[in-house]
Amino acid sequence: MCGIAGIVGRQNRQALEGMVQALVHRGPDDHGVWVGPEIGLGMRRLSIIDLAGGRQPMTNEDETLHVVFNGEIYNFRDLRADLLQRGHRFRTQSDTEVLLHLYEEAGPACVERLRGMFAFALWDAPRRSLLLARDRLGKKPLFYWQRDGLFIFASEIKALLCHPAVARNVDWEAFHHYLAFGYTPGDRSIFDGIAKLPPASTATLRDGVLTLRRYWTLPHSTPAAARRLSFREAADRVRHELREAVRLRLESDVPLGVFLSGGIDSSAVVASMREVTGQRIATFSIGFGRAAPSFDELPYARMVARRFETDHHEEIVEPKAADLLPGIVQHFDEPFADSSAIPTFVVAQATARHVKVVLSGIGGDETFAGYPRYLGVRLSEWYALIPRWLRAVPGALLPRLIRESDASRNWGDWARRFISGAEQPLPDRYLGWIRFFGEADLARLATPALQARWQTNVEAVHRAAYAAHDHGDPVDGAFRIDLRTYLPDDLLVMADRMSMAHSLELRAPFCDHRVIEESLGIPPAMKMPGLRLKGLLKTAFADVLPAPVLSHRKQGFMIPLAQWLRTELRGMMEDLLSPERVRSRGLFIPEAVESLKREHLAGFRSHSDRLWTLMMAELWMRQYLDMSGLWTLR
Repeated sequence: MCGIAGIVGRQNRQALEGMVQALVHRGPDDHGVWVGPEIGLGMRRLSIIDLAGGRQPMTNEDETLHVVFNGEIYNFRDLRADLLQRGHRFRTQSDTEVLLHLYEEAGPACVERLRGMFAFALWDAPRRSLLLARDRLGKKPLFYWQRDGLFIFASEIKALLCHPAVARNVDWEAFHHYLAFGYTPGDRSIFDGIAKLPPASTATLRDGVLTLRRYWTLPHSTPAAARRLSFREAADRVRHELREAVRLRLESDVPLGVFLSGGIDSSAVVASMREVTGQRIATFSIGFGRAAPSFDELPYARMVARRFETDHHEEIVEPKAADLLPGIVQHFDEPFADSSAIPTFVVAQATARHVKVVLSGIGGDETFAGYPRYLGVRLSEWYALIPRWLRAVPGALLPRLIRESDASRNWGDWARRFISGAEQPLPDRYLGWIRFFGEADLARLATPALQARWQTNVEAVHRAAYAAHDHGDPVDGAFRIDLRTYLPDDLLVMADRMSMAHSLELRAPFCDHRVIEESLGIPPAMKMPGLRLKGLLKTAFADVLPAPVLSHRKQGFMIPLAQWLRTELRGMMEDLLSPERVRSRGLFIPEAVESLKREHLAGFRSHSDRLWTLMMAELWMRQYLDMSGLWTLR
């Protein structure tokens, strides 16, 4: 696990050294820089495999290839054995060297044989070309900037900003996407000119021309054999694939543990881990105590820890998030509005005191139907069959009768969203549920000057993902939207930045591409039988997990944000979103922001996600744009 950086074109060793130093949190164990006639490569290393021999940048025998690599190749031992049979000779035991020799065999197509999480840059001197590559789900990040014969890349934006040629101009289309969904899109960053290499893609730079190629997509069709699977057979296959994904992710020369939330996903990871290893398992959990019991899953985490006799560690999150937020924003480099970053940051910090590698249940909701909104898609199909005149009365009364709350399940807000979208076709209905601000909301919130900067459709990728849905079932389209956007662009970004902030490597078995391919081959109705979320996954592990863990409702890895914004975080909200500050920025209409604040503070509506989105944007601007005086839209 590393942070990588490089420059193609005019060499500036001092700038490269500064870029590498900016990534020290991603790799505090070692560093290296190599500068050739046309290119410079650098890295910071978190030593996990082959602690002594895996130093980078690494070269092949005749020094024609040089690579910097971030991540882990879980099938590297099988690949190494095959390469040895083909006559290759190795000097180390690292997966990085396997990558070099695999490129010698297959060229850029080598990525198709990799099973793991990775972002790497490989310089091919004879061809005078640079290959960049990123894993299928986008677990490991890679950013690049190109202009005037200069090409710069790095694991994080902060490293690119160390180079004197890179400016801090805002990409307003990316900002539009951020306001809509709470995160920037998968192919561009918040900074104009700094792009992201998309997941499952390679980029080849040769003679100044960058060529992108996508080498993997979510499967579009279901094999006939999978359609004939019985429910029990499907459960057995799910358990087998997850167990294998966990087994591969136990490859490490340093201690590892598991994030244990108490939900089914992380509990299934612990159960699978116990099946493939006899070693002691360390588990790490967080809770919110008596102040927010609806968000606390510690009792269930303790049940799992006792069941599998783990070395269990717990941390209580207090509403002192204001103290953590500047550091959290600094590690994202971009505005990021998923408040789950706070507990993720805290549990990563606690875990890093004990281990260097941790497994997580992230991705289980998207692969095995964990979100209530998937039930919403199914229920909305049935609701649409009711004559419109019969829908009018409940449509008008339900949002009023069901009060909004600060609990982890805000039924009032859900009813309001469900009813308001019921008349829309799919996928508009689903997109309306997952957006923080819809276009109508933004028309009331954003100033005309800001709206004039927006030209593209922020939903284009989501709609393309939905269009590929299979099984004749729109719920499969909802899965694909989340697997294509929310999982790689929000959850995996959060997992990477918050874990690497503490020099902790996070591995996600549910995000193994074979697990995802298996999941998409299973009809949605089988994954949530009888409208039971994760019914198939729970059945797969019913014989080993405690019954209360299988039966309790999903709570999610969230904080009591709505409550905190009315109490401990109110002062911070008032400061970040004061009418004077909002007006001076020129981005939002102060009266619209004040309306959101008033409704939330009065308890009339829960606008916690929307207010948090605006707060994180302001905090990001203070840290990244207010370099000399107040930054404003002009």
